[in-house]
Amino acid sequence: MRTVKKAIIPAAGLGTRFLPVTKAMPKEMLPIVDKPTIQYIIEEALESGIEDIIIVTGKGKRAIEDHFDHNFELEDNLVNKEKFDLLEKVKASTNVDIHYIRQKEPKGLGHAVWVARKFIGNEPFAVMLGDDIVQAETPGLRQLIQQFEEIQSSVVGVQQVPDNETSRYGIVDPSTIEGRRYQVNNFVEKPAPGTAPSNLAIMGRYVFTPEIFEFLDKQQVGAGGEIQLTDAIQMLNEVQKVYAYDFEGKRFDVGEKLGFLTTNIEFGLKNEEIRDELFAYMVEKVNKVALNK
Repeated sequence: MRTVKKAIIPAAGLGTRFLPVTKAMPKEMLPIVDKPTIQYIIEEALESGIEDIIIVTGKGKRAIEDHFDHNFELEDNLVNKEKFDLLEKVKASTNVDIHYIRQKEPKGLGHAVWVARKFIGNEPFAVMLGDDIVQAETPGLRQLIQQFEEIQSSVVGVQQVPDNETSRYGIVDPSTIEGRRYQVNNFVEKPAPGTAPSNLAIMGRYVFTPEIFEFLDKQQVGAGGEIQLTDAIQMLNEVQKVYAYDFEGKRFDVGEKLGFLTTNIEFGLKNEEIRDELFAYMVEKVNKVALNK
């Protein structure tokens, strides 16, 4: 039985939704309270049994590599000041072996996955996007890997979204359903408003057989003038079944401003260090708004 031990994390995007801050800082390094978003993705991968990770970066992404490397001066300073709790947090991001490859041109998500093909070889693998943080009893990616181990076919993670948001996502056109797993007729990249075949949206977690690279090799340009991963999934589905799995857990969209801010609030309310003061602040603000109405 084949299982999944390698993962690709595309992190080469320009982060234009968060300009001007992303002019100098990778959007993957924007913090959720006190931890960069990409660290949550790495932690989910490790908790899911992934052993080898490759991050696809681009120009201006050096901060990602620095974050997951040792900072001996900082670590020594924390030791000397006996700030061992902070030292543990700092070193947590270095206890993983990560590989890097650069996407030299911004040709789209499909191309970003394709550039890591030699690292993957002829093995099944995962793809994890950094715009989605998933909190679940069983890690989101682990749920997909469990499905793959059962069916030995590619599987993408989906969740339901409101009908008026389907044009923002890759959407699946399901045929049959078994529990939370769907067979799929078609995968559609960002359908025009009112044309989506369902409200099951692809949520940034995938497990693929290596045959996906046969279709990414074609370098076909799709929506937005980019090489779309969804298009390659659809071509693979025509020769080898690709399933959709409605994974359990709460998904936080940190790829746009409002989602990023609300995620910080939710995670802040779970943080023992700041939750009481944050809650008191929020109550104060809500009361002021209510009085001014």
